[in-house]
Amino acid sequence: MSNHKALEMFGRSGNPSLSAETFSSSAPDASFSTSAPPATMTLQGTVNKTGILLALVVISASYTWSMFFSSGNSATVIPWAIGGAVIGLILALVTMFKKQWSGITAPLYAIAEGLFLGAISAIFEAQYPGIVIQAVGLTLGTLASLLFLYKTGIVKPTENFRLMVTSATMGIGVLYLVSMIMNMFGSGGIGFIHSNGLFGIGFSLFVVGIAALNLVLDFDFIEQGSEMGAPKYMEWFGAFSLMVTLIWLYLEMLRLLAKLRSR
Repeated sequence: MSNHKALEMFGRSGNPSLSAETFSSSAPDASFSTSAPPATMTLQGTVNKTGILLALVVISASYTWSMFFSSGNSATVIPWAIGGAVIGLILALVTMFKKQWSGITAPLYAIAEGLFLGAISAIFEAQYPGIVIQAVGLTLGTLASLLFLYKTGIVKPTENFRLMVTSATMGIGVLYLVSMIMNMFGSGGIGFIHSNGLFGIGFSLFVVGIAALNLVLDFDFIEQGSEMGAPKYMEWFGAFSLMVTLIWLYLEMLRLLAKLRSR
């Protein structure tokens, strides 16, 4: 595949951390020659770093999880959840704009998000016993299924596919943002987002589907980045991008299961 075509593909990313400039701006300068060529991004390296980030999420999540069940009071973990979410958002933004720092910011992001996820998961688990293992299983199962469908060519990230997933992802993001702003002003937000009625469950199923399809885009971008010979640090950035989607997918699975269990 030519670099021109690859860059056109990157421009269709549904993941905000991946864009047309993601790999092109960080590609090695072909005009600069040395005795030893610079290390480049590989699929195996990205997989290894994804595993590291996943382990960091689990380790930090276990801290707030244990804290909640030791105290039995959600007030003890809420500050950790809010702090983890805010710090995670800041680190995600820094990582997107400073990809060269991803070797440091991506692990810190995983730790911060783990604190948030551990607290939120514990609160859900206390209300609906067994829901967390179900959400984790469904998330990992979806990851494995989409990877299989992508590698076998059953699901292909065509231009129309990217456009559809990107548009839907942006629409969901705007909807969540509007609901959050409405909540801040005491209007209760957009009801069906949190409703356990048929429309609310249908909405959650739709969001889960879009989050899952974003995994296909992530797989494709990481593979193309490896083929283009992106710098080694882009392995951390690719792993970070995949973790962003996985965390989103897990949270939506948790929300969907909670709606179903509350009926």
